[in-house]
Formats: sequence, C-alpha cells, structure tokens
Amino acid sequence: MQVRRWHKFLVLGLVVVCLLVAALLARRARAGSPAGNSTRGTRADNDHTPYVAVAPVKRETIATSLSIAGQFIPYQNVELHAKVAGYIRNIYVDIGDRVHTGQVLAVLEIPELVAEVDEAKAAVHHAEEEIQRAHSDVARAQADNVALHSNAERLVNTDKVRPGLIAQQELDDATSKDRASQAQVEAAKSALAAAQQQLEVARANQQHYSALFDYARITAPYDGVVTWRFSDTGSLVQAGTSNTSGLPVVTIAQINVLRLRIPVPESLASKVRIGDSADVNVQATGEHFTGKVARFTDSLDMSTRTMQVEIDVPNPTYHLQPGMYANVTLSANSRPNALTVPIQAIQRSETKKTTVLIVDPHNRVQSREVQVGVESSNNVEILDGLTEGERVIVGNLGSYQPGELVKPKQGAFTYASGRSGAE
Repeated sequence: MQVRRWHKFLVLGLVVVCLLVAALLARRARAGSPAGNSTRGTRADNDHTPYVAVAPVKRETIATSLSIAGQFIPYQNVELHAKVAGYIRNIYVDIGDRVHTGQVLAVLEIPELVAEVDEAKAAVHHAEEEIQRAHSDVARAQADNVALHSNAERLVNTDKVRPGLIAQQELDDATSKDRASQAQVEAAKSALAAAQQQLEVARANQQHYSALFDYARITAPYDGVVTWRFSDTGSLVQAGTSNTSGLPVVTIAQINVLRLRIPVPESLASKVRIGDSADVNVQATGEHFTGKVARFTDSLDMSTRTMQVEIDVPNPTYHLQPGMYANVTLSANSRPNALTVPIQAIQRSETKKTTVLIVDPHNRVQSREVQVGVESSNNVEILDGLTEGERVIVGNLGSYQPGELVKPKQGAFTYASGRSGAE
C-alpha cells in the first residue's frame, strides 16, 4: 500500500518535469524562428539609419553680395577764391561755422575798383546828356527844314502860275536850301543814334565794373560748414582768375548730405546698377541703415582696378563727419523670385560639374547635376536640375552615397564621425 503511493508521486513529478522541458524548448524555438530574426534585424537597421540635414528648394530674392569698407566725403566741397584782388576788410566766419546759401562770409577793400565804378557811372550820365543834346539838334534841324521846304514850294508854285515873275536864281537857291536842311535832319538823327549806342556802351561798362565790385563780397554758394580759413582781416588776396597761385579765403563743405564712396572690384563692377541696395554699418557711431547706389563712375581706376560707387546718405544733424569709414555690404545683380538652395548643398568636381544630393520621397539619397546662377554669401541660384519643394542635403556631402537610406530632418544638426545626428 505504501509502495503504491510513492509510485504515484514519482509519476506526477516526472510529468511536471516533462512539461517544463517542453515549455522551455518551445520558447527557444520561437526565439530562433525566421519571423523573430526578421523583426530583430529591421529594428537593428532602423537604429543605424543616419540622420541627414536637409533644406527645401525654395524661391526667394537673391543677389551677389560684397562686403567692403567705404569712406564718407562731403556732397560738395569748394575752396572760395576772390574774383578780384584786394585787401580783406572784414571776415565774418571761422572754421566750424555753419553757413547758409547767400550768406556774406568776407568783404574786400578795393579802392581802385571803386574809382572805376564811379567813372563808369559818370560815363553813363555823360552819354545820357549827349542823347538829350542830339534830340535838340534833331528838333532844330527838322524845324529849319519845314520852313525852308515851305518857302521853296511857294516859289515853285508861284513860278508855275506866273512864269518869269521869279528869277531862276532865286528858285535854285530856295531848292538847294531845302535839300540842305533835309540832309541836316538826317545828320542830326545819325548823331542821336550814335549817342544812344554810346549810352549802351557806357551802361555795359558800368555793369561790368559793378559786377566786379559785387565780387568784393564773398558769399556762401550753399548750406554747409566752414572747414578751413586761409585769410584774416587785412590780408591781401589775389584774384582767383590770375596766373599766380593765390590762396583761397575759406573752404566750405556741404555735409547735410554725404557721399559714401566705396571701391568695387573689377569682378563685380559690371553688375552694379543704380538703385542696388547696400547695408551700411558705421563703427564710429554704431549706426546701421540701408542705402541705395546713387551713381558710379562706370570706369575702372587703372591703378587699383576698382570702380568708384557712391551712396547718398542724409545727414541733417551733421553727426556723421567726412572722413569716417563704414562697412558696406553691397547687393548687386539682384534676381527676384529665384529658385535657391543653401550654398552648403553645392558640390563642385574637378570636371567642372556642379551637383547636389537630394532625398527622394522614399528617403533615399540621389545625386543630381544642376546649373547654377547668382551666388550670394548664403544661397545659390538654381537655373536647371531642381524643382521647388525638393529636399537637398546640407553639409557633410561626402558621407552619403546614392541609394543610401537616410532619416531626413530639417532643423539644427551636429556632425560627428562623418554622419549627422539630430540634436
């Protein structure tokens, strides 16, 4: 009885052990099945697929840019000379003074010119008196002619009515006197015309000396600042038109508007156009503003191979000063609505082919040959080879092969060991 009971316990234990062994074998079989291996392999592949930084091909305005230093110069800068020689009687300005158009800056003392002006005035008065005398002579000659002409006509008419009553000698005398009086009238009129012409000459001479006398007052040609003063009260200044190298009286600069002059190199000179935008940064004042190209020389300086380009900069408060430097970023050859990619997406080979790497809709890398146009500091214009919206790989281009599976991500990336990983 007791032996039979132990036999039952032994059989039950063997069954439990067999069930445990079968369960363990089934678990191992599932772990080693093809389905399980495939799932594990896919997960491993996904874990090793590299991240790649991409940027979309998009349309925007692009321009060739150039960073260069420019210098502010006055819009106008003039050395004012005296038109006539003389002594400075008064000078009213000094360096740094702001002046306005027409303001008297200095007055010259020119005694000999004053005498010439007075002489010209006297000549005008004399000519006017000569005209009055000529008018009187014309009137007297005309009156004499009227009397003599009437007498001659009366004698001629009487001789016609009663021939032989008047001697022929008397008729001839009356006719000759009539003709002589007519000649005197014409002579008086000629003398009057000559006197009138002499008056015009005298007036022109007076205007000449009066104009010279006006040059004794040196005035400002425009609003500006006196940047230098060369003469003082009592100084003798030479005429600016003389052959001697006389010093100017003052120098005036117009600085309410300044010219920002920049030398553009030969490679970009042909692309500059009126109205091109320029980003200006003035280090001395900390200002930052945008200007436009106002003019350029359209020729190169043979010594520097550069073209001078000017930007007009308003300076109503005079806080910018001539001679200051500014850093200018000039945008030229602007192309609106151009198809662009980042410059880091461009590959250039020794065969002069330009390519980019794109990520297709299946996240596979493809190489695409492109034709490029305008190139800025950040972007490149694509003329052919890409369409808007396609994704191009940016940076680390040598780490990817056509056909490779990647994980594209648009945003900030860090690069390590030749691969890109998302931050």
